[in-house]
Amino acid sequence: MEHRGLLLVLAAALCLAGAADARHAKKSFTFTDGIFYQFAAEHFGLPLPPASQAHGKDFKKGANFAITGATALEYSFFKAHGIDQRIWNTGSINTQIGWLQKMKPSLCKSEKECKDYFSKSLFVVGEFGGNDYNAPLFSGVAFSDVKTYVPLVAKAIANGVEKLIELGATDLLVPGILPIGCFPLYLTLYNSSKKSDYNARTGCLRRYNRLAFHHNRELKQQLDQLQKKYPKTKIMYGDYFKAAMQFVVSPGKFGFSTALQACCGAGGSGAYNFNLKKKCGEAGASVCSNPSAYVSWDGIHMTEAAYRMVANGWLNGPYASPPIMK
Repeated sequence: MEHRGLLLVLAAALCLAGAADARHAKKSFTFTDGIFYQFAAEHFGLPLPPASQAHGKDFKKGANFAITGATALEYSFFKAHGIDQRIWNTGSINTQIGWLQKMKPSLCKSEKECKDYFSKSLFVVGEFGGNDYNAPLFSGVAFSDVKTYVPLVAKAIANGVEKLIELGATDLLVPGILPIGCFPLYLTLYNSSKKSDYNARTGCLRRYNRLAFHHNRELKQQLDQLQKKYPKTKIMYGDYFKAAMQFVVSPGKFGFSTALQACCGAGGSGAYNFNLKKKCGEAGASVCSNPSAYVSWDGIHMTEAAYRMVANGWLNGPYASPPIMK
């Protein structure tokens, strides 16, 4: 891929508040899901894309449309199912696309100019989906019912990708979701006395990883269909799941000392260093001395060291199909 002139980011930071009441916990959490675009900007020699809603910023080299806690599905879906209290805010992927549509006239004037402008752009679309599953799971919705959300969530992401293509996007990176069954948050919340609930090799919760795997498989199928429909575009699937599972299976190979414990958490207490009453950034929580030796930062996000490895894998392989630079 040639040097990118523009980096456009649509994403959703996963939020720990989903485990409690999102509306009453906004000051307590840190978010790091946007870290890939930082590495991408560094790689392409671009400035960090400013937040799209910021005033007085230059968006000629990129814009960040990400919304903390955004979902793929519309807020109305969660409200209709009585789980809107676990939603961080009402923004969805469509909200972010709407912002891009409003910004577009300021970026380019003619159809030809816009086509050229967006052909030099990398659109990072996600990660979306994590918050769509956190909300029902943390609300106590039956797991069998949550699984029925998967086709809806994957389709919502694919629909968003198609809207971007229709706006002129030609190079799009669309990440899947992480293996949530390996999150210290999930391992703590859904701790089980049944050995069969865990993968013997990884120590991760089996059914939650199966949910993530199911989502990613469905999303890839949707993206494959779009690639066939729009052969002149390059739709790249960013494989968070594969990367994270390799870190979990062989942490030492990647320079990590532990994969299932949070670096920033409950002061060393518990098997996973995670406690909902002592979350990262709250009183009683502490930070490990060497974050780069950990895969998990706060129980739901990875550390910068882990994200950097994923970013390199998306840029050059093997964690993207196809890799951005090929």
